[in-house]
Amino acid sequence: MNRQNVTLSLPKSLLKRAKVIAASKDKSLSQLLRESLEEKIKESTGYKKAMERQLRFMKKGFNLGTKGKITLSREELHERR
Repeated sequence: MNRQNVTLSLPKSLLKRAKVIAASKDKSLSQLLRESLEEKIKESTGYKKAMERQLRFMKKGFNLGTKGKITLSREELHERR
């Protein structure tokens, strides 16, 4: 895997807390940041794929067995027994 160094500018308080979290997980700060970025990217692309899939389902529609015709009235559908 090709790697490239990146310079970040972070508030000191954030950097200190991130170092503590990394140390508590026995990881380097670089590893912690890399894993966090990878997770955010996976969430983002996963959400986008799921949204696109659901939009395709909505455009296609679903076969509910009615052949596009509703034979019951609203009252019949909501009739209580």
